[in-house]
Amino acid sequence: MTGPVLIGSEIYRGSSYGRNHPLSIPRVSLVLDLCRALGWVDEANYVDSPQATTAQLTRFHTPDYVAAVQRIERDGRATAEDRETYNIGYMENPVFPEMFRRPATACGGSIKAAELAAFGGVAFNPAGGLHHGQKGKASGFCFFNDPVLAIFRLKELGLQRVAYVDIDAHHGDGVEAVFADDPAVLTVSMHERDRWPFSGTSSIPDSAVLNLPVPKGLNDDECAFLLGECIVPAVETFRPDAIVMQCGADALKDDPLSKLALSNRAIWSAVDAVTALSDKCVIVGGGGYNPWSVARCWTGIWGTLNGQATDMELSLETRALLQDIEWRHSLGRNPKKRWFRTLADKPRPGPVRDCVRALAGRFKAA
Repeated sequence: MTGPVLIGSEIYRGSSYGRNHPLSIPRVSLVLDLCRALGWVDEANYVDSPQATTAQLTRFHTPDYVAAVQRIERDGRATAEDRETYNIGYMENPVFPEMFRRPATACGGSIKAAELAAFGGVAFNPAGGLHHGQKGKASGFCFFNDPVLAIFRLKELGLQRVAYVDIDAHHGDGVEAVFADDPAVLTVSMHERDRWPFSGTSSIPDSAVLNLPVPKGLNDDECAFLLGECIVPAVETFRPDAIVMQCGADALKDDPLSKLALSNRAIWSAVDAVTALSDKCVIVGGGGYNPWSVARCWTGIWGTLNGQATDMELSLETRALLQDIEWRHSLGRNPKKRWFRTLADKPRPGPVRDCVRALAGRFKAA
């Protein structure tokens, strides 16, 4: 690759998990529209995401589970047995018209990103980051697990040591579970303590599993502290052949599904620091449930990867894209004007609390 590549698909524009689901909002489609309006994407640096094949999905997921997701999509309903066996048909993982094709496309995008990055470069698939997906069932809005499949693909292409860095507000439990017994894959997750799935409370250094369960209210300075003191040194010490980074936007102050307090600038700084550690990087999305904050964050990730100035007032055209969005949430009834005016949040500095310093000390001791 000659430069970073953005991977997307139009399937996300017309697809929703359902009217009342947290993922009823536009995310990837809005990111693509914003990037194009800003002049940051064209045919030279954009790839349309393929849909992962059954053979690719069953590299990790069980054949019966993949077949069940295809059948449930086709039939438009989940049986009681499906709900019990596959955790599909509940509010968390609902039945909807593209419930196989949409996550299969996200997986295809991350596999493609791995194939592009393996030869040197950075590929960004904002639709990816489905880090809760289990081998034989759905979990946490994730029907499949694209980071796992991306790591498998990198290893198939000869990149044996892979670091996985996850900064979503929720612990990357699905990825950690797969690679906990593989010392050639480092999994680092920084996530909110005492939040679903209530895992990732400790580290297992002999298995290259490192966790940072952070307290509520994590601010930009604390994030930068943990990045510099813990995450970057851990990855440097591991010396990976490639990096997969999950960039959930639910750690932002404006997200309704966490109690962390980061600005999008903190996410962009983390991406900048982590991608500097390898010339082969796959960047994926993840959580993010405020359409304006997640779209601005991921658009800024793409700008950061391309060296674009992200601290800007938005044009009237770009503002219009954001103002056209409706969000059925209490925060959406009176949206903040700054969500439409600028790409970058105001910085959210603060003191580095003693509990954060203690967490860093335990992490480094591990």
